[in-house]
Amino acid sequence: MTTTTGMKRSVGYWIVAVFALVWNLIGVAMWYLQVTMSSERLALMTEPQRQVYEGTPGWLNVAFAVAVFAGVLGGLGLLLKKRWAGTMFLLSLVALLVQMIGAFAATPAWAAYGAAGLVMPAVLVAIALFLLWYANRAKARGWLA
Repeated sequence: MTTTTGMKRSVGYWIVAVFALVWNLIGVAMWYLQVTMSSERLALMTEPQRQVYEGTPGWLNVAFAVAVFAGVLGGLGLLLKKRWAGTMFLLSLVALLVQMIGAFAATPAWAAYGAAGLVMPAVLVAIALFLLWYANRAKARGWLA
């Protein structure tokens, strides 16, 4: 691996950058599905899932949007070798935490999913933490301009 901005980055760097972008684009797709839920799709949900969806305040969808769109910008920042990638991943992580904590505090998510409902949020937070760490590491190594 190289340590200067003028030199070539490792294959691992590009794999992480592409992963970050694709992962967060999937998040954008999930956000879009959330905010454009049709009555037909809503009818396919179980009653507890429907209660969570219907109990979700608008500000949680805003936090969701900030999390995924900031993550997309972070991924683009890595691909473009920009120092602000870490800032975008930090914003994404903070918005994700607001969304996850808010979902369990403001909706009946705990009643609907219980402790098992914490698995996916934990995975999302772990990935967000990794992307923030990686961007900061790349910045410290001089890979980002």
